[in-house]
Amino acid sequence: MKPPENEDDTVEAETIHVLEKLLDSIHKTQSFKGKWTLMETKLSDLKAQLSELSDFPPNSLSVDLLRSLSRTLSDALTFSLTCHSSNLPGGKLKTQNDVDSISAKLDNHIRDWEVLIKSGVLNDGVVSSLSVSKRESVRIEARNLVTRLQMGSVDSRTLALDSLFRLIQEDDKNVLIAVAQGVVPVLVRLLDSGSSMEIREKTVTAIARISTVDSSKHGLMAEGLLLLHYLIRVLESGSGLAKEKSCITLQALTLSKENARAIASRGGISSLLDICQSGTPSSQAFAAAVLRNLTIFSDTRDDFMEEHAISVLLTLASSGTALAQEHSIACLSNLVREDDDMKLLIARKGGINSLKSFWDSSPVVRSLEVAVEFLSNLASDQRLVELIITNGFLNRLIAVLNCGVLGVRIHAAEAIYKVGYSTKTRKELGELGFIPPLIRMLDGKAMAEIEAAAKALSIILIYTENRRIYRKEQKGIMNVVHLLDPSIKNIDKKYPISILMSLTHSKKCCKQMVKSGALLHLLKLVTMEVEGAKKLQETIGGGKLWGVFKRH
Repeated sequence: MKPPENEDDTVEAETIHVLEKLLDSIHKTQSFKGKWTLMETKLSDLKAQLSELSDFPPNSLSVDLLRSLSRTLSDALTFSLTCHSSNLPGGKLKTQNDVDSISAKLDNHIRDWEVLIKSGVLNDGVVSSLSVSKRESVRIEARNLVTRLQMGSVDSRTLALDSLFRLIQEDDKNVLIAVAQGVVPVLVRLLDSGSSMEIREKTVTAIARISTVDSSKHGLMAEGLLLLHYLIRVLESGSGLAKEKSCITLQALTLSKENARAIASRGGISSLLDICQSGTPSSQAFAAAVLRNLTIFSDTRDDFMEEHAISVLLTLASSGTALAQEHSIACLSNLVREDDDMKLLIARKGGINSLKSFWDSSPVVRSLEVAVEFLSNLASDQRLVELIITNGFLNRLIAVLNCGVLGVRIHAAEAIYKVGYSTKTRKELGELGFIPPLIRMLDGKAMAEIEAAAKALSIILIYTENRRIYRKEQKGIMNVVHLLDPSIKNIDKKYPISILMSLTHSKKCCKQMVKSGALLHLLKLVTMEVEGAKKLQETIGGGKLWGVFKRH
């Protein structure tokens, strides 16, 4: 053993001195000799670990452990002296409990020293004395905290959690560094039921912070069902704050179909719905966001029916915060997407009124995307179209068709296509002014928007009077002819063909089509056997190919 040079070295020297005295005392024990012999083995392990420690410069963590170990060894020495005689002043049972308690503490010390030695933190003592970059400094601190979380008392782990949260709250890069140092599996183990309520709450808060950084989510996903199990348990019995933070993490994890299934099968939907009913306003919004993810997958939708989720979601859609309402509307939209019976059920329970209320009170246009999609999904059932129209949704659709949010415009055009199944509705769509904005959408960059607009126009132009409105639009013909180009992929050619076919009664329109290059595109489409291409070609070309090579 090296001679002590400073206070830290003195702590190490004193600890080893007490350990040697304890080993000598154990040889003289008369009571509980078996237990003391077992403890002697543990002390030998500790002695070997302390020998490894002497190769490294002391740091705050190793010194704290030495001091804690020294106190335990001093207590053990006192009890061993008592056991030198078979006459035990405190009685046999109390002394046995004291000896067992010391033995358990030694187990903890051995485990803590093993964690410390394997962690590499002792090596950081050498590095930290040098000039290091900020990134390296954060890495050293993160590794130190990850180590502290695995050892010591409840109080010391609580302090380590506080320090960790301050570190990862500062910067997303700090989150990435902490994850790289292995913080996630350590935090997951802290969620075990053996941890105190305070530690579980702080732990789930730290995990929630990690879940907000996209590049760190892989670390959470790697923990799989174990993490989900603990998070669901927090939903069932945690504090209000812990439930909210658990929902934040689950929001990131439930984008996976496997995780969504696991949560549904473990009763997570019921717990989330309870939060939607009785949680704080913010926790309701986060719980609804998780439910929104779960409803994406058809495998989980039966569970929503079993849990009577519709009434809860409709209530939240009408009375929750703006964000909670948005997520609830999105849940309902996902639930009805492929289920006509569900559409009728939700409509009967007041879904149309909830949708109308959210739509009219939405603070920003972007949040209307879920509302317009919900309307579009409901409109796919013709039994509900008249109800949709009588509730004034055509006026609401025309208002958003000109907005700057792509998703809103796409869903609005899809809804128009679905509601325009009758002559009366098509006439009304023309009179309300839907044609000009839909033509402008044909000039967009996103193929989804262009196709949605083409579909809507193809149904609107079935009504004869609407064709007159269309012909007045300067770019109406040219924008649609452009869509016939076979090189433009991801758009069903039947919609532009249908639009152009509806306009062929006008010779002027036919000439515009030819002038815009329609026959050249149709020639290729006929060769590709695209439905309707040959008929349109014959109609505007008079059965001939005049005009195809006009420019040559």
